[in-house]
Amino acid sequence: MRLLLALLLLAQPAAAQDLPPLPPEDHAQFTAIGRVNTRGYNRRGMCSGTLIAPALVLTAAHCVAGPEGDPVRPERLHFVAGWFGGDYADHADVASYEVHPEAYRDHRLDIEHDLALLTLTRPLDVAPLTLGSTSAPPFALVGYHDRRPNRLSARFDCDGARDHALLRLSCPVRHGNSGGPVLVQESDASDEPWRVIGVVSATNARSSLAVPVDEWLRARLTRGSPYTP
Repeated sequence: MRLLLALLLLAQPAAAQDLPPLPPEDHAQFTAIGRVNTRGYNRRGMCSGTLIAPALVLTAAHCVAGPEGDPVRPERLHFVAGWFGGDYADHADVASYEVHPEAYRDHRLDIEHDLALLTLTRPLDVAPLTLGSTSAPPFALVGYHDRRPNRLSARFDCDGARDHALLRLSCPVRHGNSGGPVLVQESDASDEPWRVIGVVSATNARSSLAVPVDEWLRARLTRGSPYTP
């Protein structure tokens, strides 16, 4: 029942609160975050995603599923890194993807494993973000949503804690933020990089649910990947 409620919340717009626009001068440090665009007959969709290796994008499993939970064909997917009002850092089609092996059972999403890894048709000329291991606030949420689809929106002051296998965050999000990264800085150093520790999956008017990165994802990065996190 708890998982069903989360999925129902995902289908509902968040309240008027949403992630505010990221200042233009800050976009350069987040060009690894981009839009995962879905195209098909009479249908276009959008999620957020993060380049975590030169040709690998992390997003949510439900972003690559159709209305009935059936997988979307890879050729319908396209990733645009650093999309900003018509400009972008780089882009590529999706050659293939993997969803977490426990994400779908009998066409039903298990939100606790709502992770997917997209393999692009070529490496991008963009510095990837690396995975982190700290799951303590403050958390940052960065991504695209339906009210502001052509520029990044972000908050860097989200509180949060574990809720069973998920992260419950104090910042609500909107349609399009699904698949976007939950970020942390693992030290107080001013030059500490932002690291990815989770993926946005669901929301309501008050909070959001995110799936922490897990060993399935880490194994995919280290096995045969040209990039070591």
